[in-house]
Amino acid sequence: MGLFGRRKSRAERAAEIAAQVAGGKGFYGRATRAFLGKEDYARVQDSMGAYNSGLGVQQLLAAGAPTTSAVVLSIGDTGQLINHDPVVDLVLQPSGGTERITLRAIVSKLRIPRTGDEVLLVADPARPGAFLYAGDGTTP
Repeated sequence: MGLFGRRKSRAERAAEIAAQVAGGKGFYGRATRAFLGKEDYARVQDSMGAYNSGLGVQQLLAAGAPTTSAVVLSIGDTGQLINHDPVVDLVLQPSGGTERITLRAIVSKLRIPRTGDEVLLVADPARPGAFLYAGDGTTP
């Protein structure tokens, strides 16, 4: 314990800075927003949103949230990488349904889904009726 309370770990401090950058708040967020253009800053926010949704999915699966299977109709590369894993645009069709779902998600570079593969979705608690990509169910 430090002189003024518990000292934050590097991971906690990095997560705090990343949240400031994505939210445009604090010194780091305002500086990033000032130096990047509107379009580039929107890309940063999209990437942080994809990263945070990946963390949310892991927490939902650990809590036992029900999953829905879906078939990949198409996959498109966005050109973005987060921790060396690609961010892709997926067009999915849930099993037993006729509607199509479009998602932007981080996928493992070792388990990139292909057209025709079956993947899992989790209902997004923040947006009723929306889904989050939960992988193929074979990897943790």
